[in-house]
Amino acid sequence: MVAEIKRTVKLITEQRNIDKPALQEGFPMKSWNIEVYMLDEMGNEKPATCFQKVVYNLHPSFENPIQTFTEPPFRCENEGWGEFDMTIDLFTTEKGGKNTLAHDLNFGKPRYEAKHTVSFKNPSAQLVNILRETGPVGDENGKKVKKESKSGGKKGIDMEKLAESLVKLNEDDLLHVVQMIHDNKSEDTYTKNDIEQGEFHVDLYTLPDTLVKMLWDFVHSPSRAT
Repeated sequence: MVAEIKRTVKLITEQRNIDKPALQEGFPMKSWNIEVYMLDEMGNEKPATCFQKVVYNLHPSFENPIQTFTEPPFRCENEGWGEFDMTIDLFTTEKGGKNTLAHDLNFGKPRYEAKHTVSFKNPSAQLVNILRETGPVGDENGKKVKKESKSGGKKGIDMEKLAESLVKLNEDDLLHVVQMIHDNKSEDTYTKNDIEQGEFHVDLYTLPDTLVKMLWDFVHSPSRAT
């Protein structure tokens, strides 16, 4: 029971030989760099402004194995002789979670690309608007997702707490909530049934105010109080 937006991230890796003494016999020294981009629906590269920072977790033999960058394209550049597997942590702006990608640094080609699908769960209104630049965000009817107010969202209801409460429900309660949404949603409500994954997605910000209130009352009823 979460609003979720998926996007494609492209990692571009470049490497070249450099004129420095080899640290390991038979392995020339290399200079390599990695950059992070988003892809839109047409496959065009866009700045990855949805990420607040990118952390590269390099081989522990590096003097500085954990390297953080805060500006697109989050270029990580280093020198070395060996290939290795690393992980790259992508931290979203606002509250949208963290995505971790596995990346194979290799010297087979001077330049190569890798594409990864990443998910943004319960994105804030601000993050939704950033993601809008690279594809649909669940309000294709032309009505923009309502921005979350400082007081917490629709008519004083804290949408983040509502989303957190929904994902904690047991299966029976979740089925009841899905039925409530189907019975009370408006034509502007965005929902998606992912049958293969057994998941139901809903953009809480597109629900009618009355339905938001119903869901809030349901998850905070005395029988579910913790």
